[in-house]
Amino acid sequence: MHLPFAFTLKLQQTPGYKTIIKWLTAQERKPFAFQQDAWQQIIEGNSGIVNAPTGYGKTYSVFLGAVVQFINTHPKDYKSKKKNGLQLLWVTPLRALAKDIARAMEEALDALEMNWQVGIRNGDTDVNERARQKRSMPEILVITPESLHLLLAQKDYPTVFTNLKIIAVDEWHELLGSKRGVQVELAVSRIIGLKRNRKSLDVNGELSASTNKDEHPISLWGISATIGNLDEAKEVLLSPLKLLGITNGTIVKAAIKKNIEIESVLPDEIEKFPWAGHLGLNLAEKVVDIVRANTTTLIFINTRGMSERWYQTLLTLAPDLAGAIALHHGSIEHQLRIWVEEALHTTKLKAVVCTASLDLGVDFRPVETVIQVGSPKGVARFLQRAGRSGHQPGKVSKIYFVPTHSLELVEAAALKQAMEENLIESRDPRLLCFDVLIQYLSTLAVGEGFMPEDISDEVKSTYCFADIQEEEWKQILHNIVSGGVALQQYDEYKKVEVDATGTYRIKNRRIAMRHRMHIGTIVSDPMLKVKFMTGGYIGVIEEWFISRLEPGAVFTLAGRNCELVMIKDLTVLVRKSNSKKSIVPSWQGGRMPLSSNLGMMLRRKFNEALLNVEDVEIRVLEPLFQLQEQLSHVPRENELLIEQIETKDGFHLFVYPFEGRLVHEAMAAVLAYRISRITPITFSLAMNDYGFELLSDQPIPVDDSNVYELFATEDLFADIQRSVNSTEMARRKFRDIAVIGGLIFQGYPGEQKKARHLQSSASLLFNVFSEYDPENLLVRQAFNEVMEQQMEEVRLRNMLERIQQSAIILTYPTKLTPFCFPIKVDSMRENMTSEKLEDRVRRMQAQLERS
Repeated sequence: MHLPFAFTLKLQQTPGYKTIIKWLTAQERKPFAFQQDAWQQIIEGNSGIVNAPTGYGKTYSVFLGAVVQFINTHPKDYKSKKKNGLQLLWVTPLRALAKDIARAMEEALDALEMNWQVGIRNGDTDVNERARQKRSMPEILVITPESLHLLLAQKDYPTVFTNLKIIAVDEWHELLGSKRGVQVELAVSRIIGLKRNRKSLDVNGELSASTNKDEHPISLWGISATIGNLDEAKEVLLSPLKLLGITNGTIVKAAIKKNIEIESVLPDEIEKFPWAGHLGLNLAEKVVDIVRANTTTLIFINTRGMSERWYQTLLTLAPDLAGAIALHHGSIEHQLRIWVEEALHTTKLKAVVCTASLDLGVDFRPVETVIQVGSPKGVARFLQRAGRSGHQPGKVSKIYFVPTHSLELVEAAALKQAMEENLIESRDPRLLCFDVLIQYLSTLAVGEGFMPEDISDEVKSTYCFADIQEEEWKQILHNIVSGGVALQQYDEYKKVEVDATGTYRIKNRRIAMRHRMHIGTIVSDPMLKVKFMTGGYIGVIEEWFISRLEPGAVFTLAGRNCELVMIKDLTVLVRKSNSKKSIVPSWQGGRMPLSSNLGMMLRRKFNEALLNVEDVEIRVLEPLFQLQEQLSHVPRENELLIEQIETKDGFHLFVYPFEGRLVHEAMAAVLAYRISRITPITFSLAMNDYGFELLSDQPIPVDDSNVYELFATEDLFADIQRSVNSTEMARRKFRDIAVIGGLIFQGYPGEQKKARHLQSSASLLFNVFSEYDPENLLVRQAFNEVMEQQMEEVRLRNMLERIQQSAIILTYPTKLTPFCFPIKVDSMRENMTSEKLEDRVRRMQAQLERS
């Protein structure tokens, strides 16, 4: 979005703009048009979202806007050493990003000879630094959502925001659609609430009206990569500005196309019966060649467990690269991760094997090339990772795609097409997250306390809680004051007290301390630190994984083989091991489902499967597609393929909607339930991102006469609830909600409760609420989250509506087909070790090839 010429001229006449241009010119640089657009909007006091490709200076578009604004209002003394109070609050989703951002800001401020301080506030900030900030707040504070809420839990926190001019929310596309995004919405609503009616708090805490009636008290800016619902993303972030009577915002969009080069790493031989996971490692030698040919390479792996395996494999194939290749993921010890990031900046490393832990970043200039191993499962994620290379204006981003099985090459072709058409996924905002609201109100009660009528308006100004009902609001207040309907007999749930003025406060110091310790919405399985017997931490491992191992077992962490000695005081003590074999840890939530956009593009690519097409990935798969067509059928975009096959294992029904694992899991359960109403029958289920399997010991009654009825949308909600144990799923989901909502205390540092104890506490509360408080908001939220996130009910309904408009093709192959083979292998994984599985698959492939 470009501004009228008159607006741009106005910016160019300002002292702040002239100062910035002078500095940039000295460095032989000049601002992009979108950056100047953003600066103009900021000096006008407007709010909005900046959207630009990775590596084109989105950070500078807002940060330097704040600098321009300050110099304009202090043209004579902007270099003065006097303290100015907090001017720019910079919210970032990742701790690792904070250091990069602060470094980039400090370099610019030093060059401009401004004495602004840049502070960092997150879980890694030490006590002394926090105390310094409390005495004298820096002009710029880079902060995570959790630490921002901790700031709101301090006494006198309103004085922190007295001089605040701009709130910037970095990587807003990452926060949107998560409970951390809701945390940001609520914190922003509180800060804007403090500025309401053009009033501000002076240092003594007394209210004084703003002298300039035309002055906007605060600007709010989001910084976002491209997503499918950018307008909605803006609406969600800017929603609290309604408190100031501001109902419009702008999108400053860079008219720049990032050049991205995608190259697929093709296997020498295409398996006609593919299966997931093994092919990638077989292509490791080709990955080593790419690493050797480039200065610095990021190798993205989708899961922490596989990143450990890849790191070991690369070192085995290229021992001379030891010391030049590093590993980076969220479970590696913090100091090791910092070292890797620094070594990446200074080109000491040739390659880093990483997970989503390096998806985001300010400036990894040395990175020449990115390798994506396995499908990223979404267009936006692939774009983000590709942008890590050539992370400078005008540079080409080079990314290699390494398939983990043959059919993933179709995803590579689909990703190319989707990027050409700019078909980026949307991030749906979260609604009515009552657990986050309960935590937030307790946070305010720990700090200055709150008046419900004031905070109610602020909460309703957010997008998440715009539709909260008065009865729901009252129930929330009742819960935090008296424990609600079911828990009012128990003092530990009566956290908030109402004083004589009607202010809600937490006065009990123990309750306040416990609350501060657990502010946040990221609930994971308890982590245990891993430490060598000789000293030195390596990283963290999930309790559920390590509790299954016996002393003497060898596992891999941070690229090292570790022999388990004992578990003592929540620390896993290990010694170094030279064992050739080790167990690769798995972490919960490792597998990402296929996005709806990529699924749609996949279905389109199958249209071209048997045609003479330009995509090299489709061409090399021609033998596989021909065999699939010979044995069964290759579905077109407007078709749903169903295969019925009888083997010695029983009767198989394979269905291929190409909608992602979660949708297929729900659909398999619904279809099994609907078939069981026709005839009594039991099934075992298996699924992957392309389709799912129902397996029974008797013929499955699906044919032309009933197939459309079985895929109907009628009674879908009820059938989902009947087909899966939705109560049990809600019970498990309730654990996280109860932790966030403060109903369950996770324990003090060093004595955290075990996962099973948390689950049993949550189950007990779930049962109590279900019986004595059936209208409980948190129980209702648990069921809603199951339907929306685990069962993906909306996407499932959309899929069924699409199928009703499609041709359903029923085939009866005499043996397993290339499409169904990977699903069949997935169904065998849980009962076999990886070595035994590989042997079994090889025998199955050989038998199918012979027949």
